[in-house]
Amino acid sequence: MQEIIDQIVDYLKGIWLKRRFIIISTWLICPFSWVYISQLDDIYESNARIYADTQSILGPLLKGLTVENDPEVQIRLMIKTLLSRPNLERITRMTDLDVQATTPQAYEALIEDLKSNIIIEKTGGRTDNIFTITYQHKSPEMAKSVVNSALTVFIENTLGENRNDANSAQKFLDTQIKDYENRLLASESRLTEFKQKYSNVLPDQYGGYYQKLNIVKEQLKIVELNLLEQETQLESAKAQLSSSPKTTDNSQNSIMNSNSIQTTFDARIAELEATLDSLQLRYTEFHPDVKEVKRRLEHLTSQRSKEIEEYLSATESNDNKVLSTSQNPVIQQLQIQVNQLENLIVSTTVRANDYREQVKELESKIHILPEIEAELTSLNRGYEITKSKYEQLLNRKETAQIAQQADETTNPIQFKVIDPPRAPTEPAGPKRILFLIGATIFGFGVGIGLSFLISQITPVVTSSNQVSKLTGIPIFGIVSATENLGLQKWHKRKTLIFIISNCVLLIMLAFFILYAIVPNVILAPIRGIL
Repeated sequence: MQEIIDQIVDYLKGIWLKRRFIIISTWLICPFSWVYISQLDDIYESNARIYADTQSILGPLLKGLTVENDPEVQIRLMIKTLLSRPNLERITRMTDLDVQATTPQAYEALIEDLKSNIIIEKTGGRTDNIFTITYQHKSPEMAKSVVNSALTVFIENTLGENRNDANSAQKFLDTQIKDYENRLLASESRLTEFKQKYSNVLPDQYGGYYQKLNIVKEQLKIVELNLLEQETQLESAKAQLSSSPKTTDNSQNSIMNSNSIQTTFDARIAELEATLDSLQLRYTEFHPDVKEVKRRLEHLTSQRSKEIEEYLSATESNDNKVLSTSQNPVIQQLQIQVNQLENLIVSTTVRANDYREQVKELESKIHILPEIEAELTSLNRGYEITKSKYEQLLNRKETAQIAQQADETTNPIQFKVIDPPRAPTEPAGPKRILFLIGATIFGFGVGIGLSFLISQITPVVTSSNQVSKLTGIPIFGIVSATENLGLQKWHKRKTLIFIISNCVLLIMLAFFILYAIVPNVILAPIRGIL
C-alpha cells in the first residue's frame, strides 16, 4: 500500500514540475470556450398540458353491440404517430416555418429539428391521462405557436381517427360482402345443377351410400334370423303334431295333458329341489343331509322318466283307436299354428329376397355412388362455409354501422386543455453556468493530462525512492543543492506565475458566470462607456 502511495506522490510531483502545460492548456481552452458559451442564443421553452377523458357515457350502454376500441391504446398510438412526417409538415405550414426554409436541405433540417425538439409525454399517474407537449425555440412566440399547432394536430388526429377507421371498415365490409354474395350465388347454382343431374342416386334421409348399405345389410340379417326362427318353430310344431296323442281316453296313465307333460312326481321333485337349495346354502356337498336329499331326488327323477316312457309307448300303441284329428282340440291348435308359421315363412322369405336385391343393387354401384356423395359433400361444405362467412360479414356490417353512428353522436375521448401554451418570458437554456464550469474542468483536465504525459516522456527524479528503483542501489542520504544553484527561487517564481494565472482565470470565470446570471448588469456599464 505504501508503494502505491509513493508512486502516486511521484506522479503528482512530476505533474507539478510540468505545471506550465496546465497554464498553457487552460489559457488556450477556457477563455475561448467561455466566450463561445456566453454568445449562445437563448432558448425559450413553451409547453401545454392536456387531459384526455376516456370515460364515455355510451360505453356501458353499447357494450356488446358495437366494436369496442380501447381509448388508452388509441391515445398511445396517436402519441407515436404525432411526430410522423405528414404531421410535422402540417405543423410547419400552420406556423409558417416552411417559409423560412428556402432550400430542400433547410426544409429537411427544419423537419428534423421539429422531430427532435417536440416532446409529448404522459405526466400524470397510471390512471390519469394528462399529457404535456413541450417545444424549445429561439423565439418565444414561435415556441408557443409550434406547441399550439402540435396540440391541435394531436386532438384532431385522435378524434378523426375513429371516423376514418369506421369509413375504411365500411368500405372494406361492403367489398367483402359483395364478393361473398357472388360466391354464394355461384355455389348455390353449382349445388342445384348437381342435385338435378344426380337426383335419382343422391343420398336420402337415411344417410349416404355406406350408411344405407349397412342399414340394408342389418335389415337383411334381422329378416334372415327371423326366418330361421320361424322355420325352427315350424319344425317344432310339426314334431309336436306328429307326437301328439290321438285320443283323450287314456285316463289310466298319470299324464295330465299332451302339451306340457306333467307327472305325479313333479311336485315332490320340486319340493326336494327347494330343500336341496336351502341345505346347500348352509352346508357343503359332503354333509349327510345334502347327500340324502340328492339320493332321493335322483330316485324320483328316474321314476318320473319311467312314467313318461310308459305314457309315450301307450300313445303309440293306441294310434288306431283315436278319434278323428279334427275332433281333438290340441291337434287342431297345432295344425293352426303350423299353417300360420308356413304363411309367415313365405312372407318373410319375400322380404329377405327384397333386401338381398337391394344389397346386390347397392354393391353394384360401389364405384359410382361414393364419388357422387363425395362431390356432393364437397359442394355442401363449400356452400356452408361461404354462407357462414357471408352471414358473419353482414353481422359485422351492422355492428360497424352502430359503432359509426355512436361515434358521430359523441366522441369516445374528450380532451380538456389544462394549461394552454404561452410565450415564455425567461429563457430555459442553455445552461451556461454548467457549460462554463464544464469547460473549465475540461481545460484543467487537459492540462493535467498533458503534464502527466510529458512527465512520463521526459521523466525527472523527484525522490530517493525513484533513484533507488532506477539504479538498484540503496540511498543512505540526500544532499540538497537547490539553494546554491538558485533553483529554489526559480521554482517559487514558477509557482507564483501558476497561482496568478489560475486566479486570473477564476476571476474571468466569475465574470462570465455573473454575465450568464444577470447579463444586463454587466452590459450596462459597457454601454454607458460606449
